[in-house]
Amino acid sequence: MKDEVNIRDLQSVIELEKVRELEALIWSLEDSIPVNQTVAAVKNGGFVLGAFLDEKLIGFQYSFPGFDGAKGYLCSHSLGIHPDYRTFGVGEKLKWAQKETALLKGYDLITWTYDPLETVNANLNLHKLGGVCSTYKKDVYGEMNDGLNTGLATDRFLIEWRLKSESVKTEFVRDAQHVIRTDQFNGNLAPMESNLSLSQDVLYVSVPGNFQTIKIEDFALAKKWRETTRKAFMHYFNKGYTATDLRKEKENHYYYVLQKL
Repeated sequence: MKDEVNIRDLQSVIELEKVRELEALIWSLEDSIPVNQTVAAVKNGGFVLGAFLDEKLIGFQYSFPGFDGAKGYLCSHSLGIHPDYRTFGVGEKLKWAQKETALLKGYDLITWTYDPLETVNANLNLHKLGGVCSTYKKDVYGEMNDGLNTGLATDRFLIEWRLKSESVKTEFVRDAQHVIRTDQFNGNLAPMESNLSLSQDVLYVSVPGNFQTIKIEDFALAKKWRETTRKAFMHYFNKGYTATDLRKEKENHYYYVLQKL
């Protein structure tokens, strides 16, 4: 099915209105982006990509220009897939189309954020696309009073997708040390103590593969994962490490690969 999906760079107000309707379906009308905002972005260096199946809009990706005071880049703001089509690889296809479109417009860097405890996103962002991260942002969106996230800090990785650079490839390092020792607690992976005194060129940081389930079943454990990984990532990023990959240890146990580049 995914081979039949057509990706288009959307330009018209009518097309962008369809995107907002899809956003409202995926999240809510309040969380969707007003059409006057996407129109302005499209006319000023940004773009909105639409994924179509038999002319039905089933996914979108929205990007706008960014500037850090020294150079311009592309901010990948949002990507959404219709609930009925989320297991067909449409998101990855949109990201590759985003790269092609960005290069045509003269960009060599795309950035975006995601929750480092969401391993599905991590697998796409680092392992498949080749993005890297050396910046950890604490509580980006503040308190989210949606029941599931209440009381949990909205920490995020800042991904850098360097469009003209080769992806960082790391062979398996048999004796690489794990920063966080883990154990099982009520059927879920749990963090124990962390070692913040390591200095090898390659380190591993464990994360659970079922964070959404943990949030529902044991919110205290979810909060512990947030606090433990925050300390580990911030410490080693400050020491010059970069997250370059995500790998699977076993069922619901993954680990980030940190490297000194």
